[in-house]
Amino acid sequence: MPEFCSKYARILNFELERSDLTNVYLKIKKVDKLCFFELSWGKGQQITTEIYFPEKIFSLYEKWQTNYINFYDKKLRGKVINQGFVAPPPTDWHAKLVQAEFQLLREFNDWLNSRELFKIRSTIGRISKESQPQVVKEGKSYFDDYTDSYHVNIFISCNLLELERLPWESWVIGTEFASDNIRIVRQAANIIQTTSDAVINRKARILGIFGDDTNLNFQEERKFLESKSLRKIIDVKFVDWKEGKDVNLLKEEILTNLTAEKGWDILFFAGHSNETNLTGGEIAIAPNASISLSELERPLTIAKNQGLQVAIFNSCSGLSIANKLIDLGISQVVIMREKIHNRVAINFLIKFIQALAEYKDIHECLLATTQYLKLEKNLIYPSSYLIPSLFRHPAASSFRIRPFGFKHFLKRLTPTPLEAVTISTLALISLQLPVQSWLLEKRILVQAIYRQLTTQVDTTKTPPVLLVQIDNESIIKARIFSPRPMNRKYMGQIIDKLVELKASVVGIDYLLDRTDEKRDGAIAKSIQTGLNNPSQPTRFVFATTRDPQGGWLRVHPTIASSNWSLSGEIEILPGWYMQLLPSTNSNPKPRPLASLLALSHELQQSSHSPQPQLESKKDFWLQVSSYIHNNIKNHNYRSETFTSKSARSRLQPLTAFSYYLGQMWLHPIVDFSIPPKQVYQKIPAWKLLENQLPKNQNTSSFSEKLQQQIIIIVPGGYGEAGTAQNNEDNFDLPAAKGYWTRQDNPYNTRGVLTGGEVHAYMTHHYLKNRMVVPIPDLWMIALVILLGKLTSGYLRKNPEQSPKFLILLTVGSTIYTLISLQLYISSAAILLPWFLPTITFWYYLLRAFSKKRLNYE
Repeated sequence: MPEFCSKYARILNFELERSDLTNVYLKIKKVDKLCFFELSWGKGQQITTEIYFPEKIFSLYEKWQTNYINFYDKKLRGKVINQGFVAPPPTDWHAKLVQAEFQLLREFNDWLNSRELFKIRSTIGRISKESQPQVVKEGKSYFDDYTDSYHVNIFISCNLLELERLPWESWVIGTEFASDNIRIVRQAANIIQTTSDAVINRKARILGIFGDDTNLNFQEERKFLESKSLRKIIDVKFVDWKEGKDVNLLKEEILTNLTAEKGWDILFFAGHSNETNLTGGEIAIAPNASISLSELERPLTIAKNQGLQVAIFNSCSGLSIANKLIDLGISQVVIMREKIHNRVAINFLIKFIQALAEYKDIHECLLATTQYLKLEKNLIYPSSYLIPSLFRHPAASSFRIRPFGFKHFLKRLTPTPLEAVTISTLALISLQLPVQSWLLEKRILVQAIYRQLTTQVDTTKTPPVLLVQIDNESIIKARIFSPRPMNRKYMGQIIDKLVELKASVVGIDYLLDRTDEKRDGAIAKSIQTGLNNPSQPTRFVFATTRDPQGGWLRVHPTIASSNWSLSGEIEILPGWYMQLLPSTNSNPKPRPLASLLALSHELQQSSHSPQPQLESKKDFWLQVSSYIHNNIKNHNYRSETFTSKSARSRLQPLTAFSYYLGQMWLHPIVDFSIPPKQVYQKIPAWKLLENQLPKNQNTSSFSEKLQQQIIIIVPGGYGEAGTAQNNEDNFDLPAAKGYWTRQDNPYNTRGVLTGGEVHAYMTHHYLKNRMVVPIPDLWMIALVILLGKLTSGYLRKNPEQSPKFLILLTVGSTIYTLISLQLYISSAAILLPWFLPTITFWYYLLRAFSKKRLNYE
């Protein structure tokens, strides 16, 4: 544990240090003929370099700007151009513009890549390598939702508007240092307000303002924003001027919507805009009507406080607008630094929003859009890719619309290849019946220990079952030389004694399917005597089991008749699962011996229940079944316990399906966590016959208790017990039963569990209506995969919350364990698996910070 905590701390420290490295700040100040570059990053580190500024760059920029405006003359935003191409002008301004662009970018990049700035560039390159962890390729990156986490963002700010106009985004730094994770973003020179940085896991709300449409047509942009493909991720509201609309009403409409209480995520404007020196720029909202940004300062502040994060100005000359909005605390602003052609503006918006709809962050959207303009539209719209810029508040992460909805939720649950292998292995293990049995055995052992530690054990009451065991000593004392089959005359003597003691219900856990002419008469007489006992008639339940030939081995007619006795199945299922009732009342399969013993005990308590009579000509089970059916109609809940309307029928659809898959899902188990003293008493047959009763009990008191118990005559652990092979009726002690045995005798490290004791437990369960239903490991693993995915995803996205969350999860796991232990003991009787689901959950948790995913060492 100390080693794990140490590694965990290193992971967390790495996360925090890396977050300091992802942003670097580059201030560029021009003073006379010198430029000062100040680079700052991390925890106060910074370097400063000065370099001569070639004035030629400004002249080349002016030349490029002139050719740019001449090429797009009368085609800039503000004039309607419906064609998708630029008609060739009389002068080949296209060639002039391309040549001017080449000259400007070559001179500009030669200056930026000069040796005087090598220290700046190399520091950025080093930071980019240190900030990017090694990522295991598993279909998507560990940081796929957080591109800021593995990109170094260079925030550039300039002290002069002339410097700010230059295409800083064209500066290629990464290739020099074999790094491709460097991005350039612009920062306002002055920032006063703080910013919000909310996560959008829903539809993005967009307020679209369309300005003066003189000689313009915004229908294509409007139609795109309202398109069906975008409705899934955005809600958009439009405010626009229409001919005849009062300008003051339009201004009021803009202000009302901008400050709407529900808030906006994105503000979009299309139309005319211009730079201004003092008012932060202005936008034309109608013919001859403009609004300056300073006039919108208060409503924009309100909008920011209500969630506005992004402003997109698809209009001309937006540098002063961007600086003003960032200064107001808007987290990021997309603008055009120069005038923009109408068709370029439309293409830009469509491509940009499409990238946003692909859940890219806003910087990726801008890069994707400029690459589109450069690679696919440059022949038609040269230099257009140099115009857009992204300004960002340094305290804000890059905006994006996070995927949401049920489909995305399912996609997030898709396991990585390694997860698939691990989870498949755990699931396969959980489907193995021997593994299930082993896990159940250990789980019930824990329940037994929990019962004792929490003193939820009641051994003060007389247990409901009395086992009369024909053990080795009884066989020796009775001088029985071959206990296979058991001497029926001796069994008759036991029955006589039980009848004498007024036993109410007697079960015989011996097969009496074969006739023994010499001794059948004796046992038959003893049984009939008990049946005719006037003071306390005794009900008998005999053992039956399946014949290897396909039939049933029932009590021989010379011993007992089915018209006045019942026969119950004595098979014991592997894995200590309960013998359950047939799925329907009409099923001819015999009911379990334990269920018939408990039922007989219930019937004995009712004076109106059918009584076994020697002269009866009707099958006794049919009489009992009819009685139960009538009682169910009268809402007799106890009778319902012993019919196909019991717990078995409620689980029938799922259990039947599980049997088809070779599983035992939801099949109730024998609850060995209950101490034996709470379930049954044992008395050797020889002690019963010789009146050697338990201590502090005379014949009268023993008889009184015995009348309230169910008596089962069972083999007592001798080697020949069983129906097929020797020792078949003797089993290794289950862990929980062994635990209780050692509580009584710490030196008893071996011991056996007899079939009679198993029947006693099952009889107790039927009598107390206790059916412990184990929830399948596979089901819980599936649920835990969901919880593990969500939890690990949260921890990866919020590493600063990890220590607190780790403590909460540890406490939560402990609480789950205690709840599962108590649910088992409570009347709910539900066994929640613990071991495999817990392994699965902590696999996801630890994997979130494993060094296979983060190279933190």
